[in-house]
Amino acid sequence: MRLIVGYQATPSGADGIALGATLARSLQASLDIALVLPQERPVPSKAPVEAGYDDILIDQATEWLAEALKMVPEDVEARTHLLFDESFAQGLLDCVDECQAYMIVVGAAGDGLLGRHSIGTVTSDLLHVAHVPLALAPRGYRHSPPQRIREITCAIGNRPGAAELVDAATDLSVTAELPLRLLSLVSADPRSARGPGGLAEAEEVLRTVQAGLPEGSDVQLRVAEGSGIEKAVSSLDWHDGDVLMVGSSRLAQPHRLFLGSVAAKMLRVVPVPMIVVPREAGDE
Repeated sequence: MRLIVGYQATPSGADGIALGATLARSLQASLDIALVLPQERPVPSKAPVEAGYDDILIDQATEWLAEALKMVPEDVEARTHLLFDESFAQGLLDCVDECQAYMIVVGAAGDGLLGRHSIGTVTSDLLHVAHVPLALAPRGYRHSPPQRIREITCAIGNRPGAAELVDAATDLSVTAELPLRLLSLVSADPRSARGPGGLAEAEEVLRTVQAGLPEGSDVQLRVAEGSGIEKAVSSLDWHDGDVLMVGSSRLAQPHRLFLGSVAAKMLRVVPVPMIVVPREAGDE
């Protein structure tokens, strides 16, 4: 298994490498660290350009990748890629196809709160077009990354698509030999689809999903309540090494990512990495 780390020579890039290493250990995977430079300008610029500018940029990018490789722990296999594309996100997606990678890993934007997620331009693009899972590292993850993933929490709703998300989470937990926690959120906000009276429904959804899992699966069921989605998520205990998996919105194109409103609210408050899974072709 191969994981693509979308790298930039910033603290965010270091956060992505730290999460990539943790995931790689847990999944017995290797890392492909990719840095994307803009393609050569198609038409001459009217502004004067220093001779050899492109060569200087390539040399600098090569140095950045060498520094990135030094951040990877010795027990994790890693290689680097210098790519050229007008879109950083598209360059990463092309690298995914070339490497037949399972997942893309990126860090949070640099203007977020420590320990929280903040979506930058590249992440936003990937959250609309990626066709593989996208792992998001919270800001500052590089400072104390766990050796391995401790537990996978899978947040499921009552709409179509939950089965595919649970399948993806179950496969990941089996591959990494990790416990799985199935989570359903209940919001007391009357504007929420899971408003008052939704507790029994949430519990029933969890029991139904659990009944469809392989016999002997190491799964916990958890319903979290709060005055809103953010409060419900914040009421949970989160530990070093936890990750949260969520599905894409039903508005996503088949086999593509699209961060829904509930997942976006969770992203603002959850202190652990989040993995967003693409929508399957059959979800309606």
